[in-house]
Amino acid sequence: MENTENVENLQRAQLIAHKEILSFKEALIYLDVNKSTLYKLTHKKAIEFAKPNGGKIYFKKSDLDNWMLQSKPEGERVLEEDVFNHLKRNGHGKKTN
Repeated sequence: MENTENVENLQRAQLIAHKEILSFKEALIYLDVNKSTLYKLTHKKAIEFAKPNGGKIYFKKSDLDNWMLQSKPEGERVLEEDVFNHLKRNGHGKKTN
């Protein structure tokens, strides 16, 4: 069973390697992140995406590459913002820079 899953994952990765535009599911595999993380990045407009006719979300692979190359500072900023929002919702202190 595990070998079949590994072969399927390898086939998906090979297909993704040859595409310029990725679906949401393909972007999850390409970035190696979970759904929640990718939804959060799109919601905060931290990563470029297209949503033609208000439907499915698509990504240019080059935009995903650009995000990955600068993701550490953005990731830290998103984490800081999440912590601040959590504290704010729970009535703790003010944000300091």
